[in-house]
Amino acid sequence: MSKPASDPAQPPHDGDGADGAAARGADYPEPIAAFVERLAADLTEAGMQRMAARVFACLLASRSGALGSAELSERLHISPAAVSGAVRYLNQMHLVTRERVPGSRREQYRVHADVWYESILNRGSLIVRWLRTFDEGVAALGADTPGGRRLARTQDFLAFLHDELEQMMARWRSLRAEADATPHSPVDAARPGDVRGRDAED
Repeated sequence: MSKPASDPAQPPHDGDGADGAAARGADYPEPIAAFVERLAADLTEAGMQRMAARVFACLLASRSGALGSAELSERLHISPAAVSGAVRYLNQMHLVTRERVPGSRREQYRVHADVWYESILNRGSLIVRWLRTFDEGVAALGADTPGGRRLARTQDFLAFLHDELEQMMARWRSLRAEADATPHSPVDAARPGDVRGRDAED
């Protein structure tokens, strides 16, 4: 996938000159750009907003997990306004946080290493809220009515899902703690197609 050439009429971001732009290009080579767009397409297919998916994928693939608006604009060839809207969506989904750049008034946006864990954990809280809502629904419709039985069956499934999720997350915490304490744990071993360990980050 080839990236469009930068518009020479556009001023450099954040006062960077040609050297800064060249450095950013070196930090964001074609294979990473292609991966970012592929992951963004998968996330969009799963229901995430397209621009938010691209920003999230770009952050996830970066070395530090944090980039500023200008860097995201440069890498994804989108406007700062598009970055702002995407970050607002990701922040609401608890996928990205905002932070101040040390020694600067500028903000940068960070995706944390445990973002998937935190995201799934938040879904557990959402399921609990749904269960309470279904309680009200069953009471309103009547447990012996067709609608009440349908809601109760859905409620049973959600309760099962919640219990399994809690157990799964507990197993992951245990596995992660063991991996952190043991160098070269299977959890951290490279898998086919795994880019971890390569110098392929931002």
